[in-house]
Amino acid sequence: MAQYELRIAHLYGDLMNTYGDYGNILALKYYGQQMGVQVDSAVVSLDTDFKAADYDLAVFGGGQDFEQSIVSKDLQKKKAELIKFIEAGKPMVAICGGFQMLGNYYIDANGDKMPGIGALNHHTEQQHDNRFIGNISIKNGDNGDTYKGFENHQGVTFLGAGEKPLGQIISGYGNNGQDHTEGAIYKNVYCTYFHGPILARNGQLAKRMLLTALHNKYPEQDFSKQAALKVPESY
Repeated sequence: MAQYELRIAHLYGDLMNTYGDYGNILALKYYGQQMGVQVDSAVVSLDTDFKAADYDLAVFGGGQDFEQSIVSKDLQKKKAELIKFIEAGKPMVAICGGFQMLGNYYIDANGDKMPGIGALNHHTEQQHDNRFIGNISIKNGDNGDTYKGFENHQGVTFLGAGEKPLGQIISGYGNNGQDHTEGAIYKNVYCTYFHGPILARNGQLAKRMLLTALHNKYPEQDFSKQAALKVPESY
């Protein structure tokens, strides 16, 4: 039996899973198993209560405009607890639509301004008659990690005060095709337009999230053995 246990909130996993973002859950469970950690997950969806104290990590995937419009309304009910979760330094990965809805607002394909929850200080506009599609690679300026994935988005996101990009563009378009940034980092939240899914292709980020969650939940324990786990390079 595993000595440590972590619990993932899969935010709107029944609606926001357009490009196989469930693979991020599988990656966290796989690397958790390698670390000797039992990782469980639960879908938190429409009209389901979310309590920050009940979860150690969160995954928030991407969706189509219709599903995203439904989720954006329900998300307001969870706003206070999600902000509490984020401000407590608990790790989350948010992809595409999830990334957009954590910000101040996003403009949908119809040109309507949809509110985010303002947990992070970015906003998203729309391109007209264009999408950013293709393979993408970036480099994180703080830890030197290189992340690889696939992007497919019409939204263009601009970061605000208090946010860092997940990485600088090596190849691809990124947040907006202008400032050479991709994704966002705030505390231990990692936002991105990477599908693929990101944690399956970039094990070092999955490992980073798991170690953060372990240190948060078991602050007196030594996780040097788990930290020594070797993960594949980005592919």
